[in-house]
Amino acid sequence: MFYTTLSVLVLCLSLVNGHTVISYPGWRGDNLVTNETFPYGMQWMYPCGGMGTSRNRTTWPINGGALAVQPGWFQGHAKGFFYVNLGFGTGGPDNGPENFSNVMVPIFEFTGPSNGPYPGTFCLPQIPLPKDANVKVGDLATIQVVMAAQHGASLFNCVDIIFAEPANVAEVNETNCFNSTEIGFNNVFTSQISGADLSVTVSMVVLAPIVFLSMWGLS
Repeated sequence: MFYTTLSVLVLCLSLVNGHTVISYPGWRGDNLVTNETFPYGMQWMYPCGGMGTSRNRTTWPINGGALAVQPGWFQGHAKGFFYVNLGFGTGGPDNGPENFSNVMVPIFEFTGPSNGPYPGTFCLPQIPLPKDANVKVGDLATIQVVMAAQHGASLFNCVDIIFAEPANVAEVNETNCFNSTEIGFNNVFTSQISGADLSVTVSMVVLAPIVFLSMWGLS
């Protein structure tokens, strides 16, 4: 019984200490608080870390745009997996999306310099809209960033956006979209093993973000 209680306590502490920040284009609000005031440091709460829908939305290009994240704000983030999803409209809970089933960036793995807190940012400079998405200027949506941490829990963070023409969105440059040298990336693969001949076919699910950077000329 003692060991069970201790294990639960350790897990809870790791959840409290594991957090990320969306540094661009922003986030719903500071849910890093770990004391007894709202939102209680509950970034592990689906779908947006315990934060309600923003009334003051951030403009984001109708043809896709940038996303920058600081993964090592607290301890416990030596590595992990990231997903980026999109929810449309305001027909869901708290005037947010009904769901976040539209994949913008498939899973990829990041690696940090240590398991303690560390500075550093990674940026995806041009995230496309989900497949078959049809948006117009003024449409409302929410970007959901999910990190599957090394302790097994998922951490959620969101930014509420309003689609705009690229010319009406703040410029993306090296001050708000950059990649720190201490953060690395790994490809994620799926594999299927045949029981007959044990042949293995491997298909790549996503290219590492560092490849994205070479395509769009950012570093």
